[in-house]
Amino acid sequence: MSVAGTNAAPEGRDAPGTPAPRHAETGLGMDPDQLPDGLVVADERGRVVRFNAAAARITSVPAADVLGLPLEKALPLEDLEGRRWWQLTDPYGGLAIRVRQPERNLLLPGGREVLVSARYVRDAPLAPVRCVVVSLRDTEARRRTERSHAELIATVAHELRSPLTSVKGFTATLLAKWERFTDDQKRLMLETVDADADRVTRLIAELLDISRIDSGRLEVRRQPVDIGAAVSRHIQAYVAAGQRADRFLLRLEQPLPALWADPDKVDQVLSNLIENAVRHGEGTVTIDVTPSASPREGEETGTSVTVSDEGPGIPEESMNRVFTRFWRGSKRGGTGLGLYIVKGIVEAHGGTITVGRAPGGGAEFRFTLPVATPAYLA
Repeated sequence: MSVAGTNAAPEGRDAPGTPAPRHAETGLGMDPDQLPDGLVVADERGRVVRFNAAAARITSVPAADVLGLPLEKALPLEDLEGRRWWQLTDPYGGLAIRVRQPERNLLLPGGREVLVSARYVRDAPLAPVRCVVVSLRDTEARRRTERSHAELIATVAHELRSPLTSVKGFTATLLAKWERFTDDQKRLMLETVDADADRVTRLIAELLDISRIDSGRLEVRRQPVDIGAAVSRHIQAYVAAGQRADRFLLRLEQPLPALWADPDKVDQVLSNLIENAVRHGEGTVTIDVTPSASPREGEETGTSVTVSDEGPGIPEESMNRVFTRFWRGSKRGGTGLGLYIVKGIVEAHGGTITVGRAPGGGAEFRFTLPVATPAYLA
């Protein structure tokens, strides 16, 4: 962010230390008060000549109170060990080869933590410092990210511990006392180990999905998808596993537009939404597949899938948290990552997903995908 030269007073006009005009430009035709980060500029004498609105907000000090003050008084920063920052760095009298200070956590009076970086502007290498440009950023966004990462690590550690403990216990028992167990007992223990291994595999897959979603690297491999047939497969799998066939109601509105999407990821979305309805809902699970307006501007049609149940539904106060990490609709298992991944998959397709209350009183999830016909077929 090279803005310092525009804030120092031009020679022959204003005396050094005179505050720059409010609408001094950053070189991009922008008022510094419009910058999202705090901007503080000190002239060659170390007097503050620019203190933008974000800096005033972060420090809780009005710009009028600091303009013209020495930099160390306007920004009395300390490091995390309580040492005065400007005395340590000495931008005007320190090393002549230094051109910047990398971003680091420092403390304002009262102990508030901020992220601070600085640039020393010189007219030539080894020349005296003409001005110092300081950037301030609030740490709250970083703290939220760090808390989220810490929660993810804690959740993963907890979810992994249980199945791995089970696997280790059963395998150690079988190895030590193989001859003492009947074939039925051995089969039961091995089936448990197999199920726990599947659980670990699913969790690792969820973590990989979250990593790709957060970094914007979730790949979508589009193919023709028969969404009605995909829903039917999921219903048949639940019936084969012991659910009553009359618990599911599939309604297809024809004709449906030809949908191009990633079939594996669409299956992942359907699996999660139908499983939520079966595990956490009650009564009939209804799946409606209909044509609809595309969520992507410029496309006329899309495909919507609505999954609803007749259970207690989701409390109104929880609606805005449903698609966040670690949200659980009940205490009946799960990592709380599934709906976060579902939202990421739908949005990676250019679609939208919403949650609401079903006509029968339960939860209703509705996602819409654009037709997204490949350009070479359009």
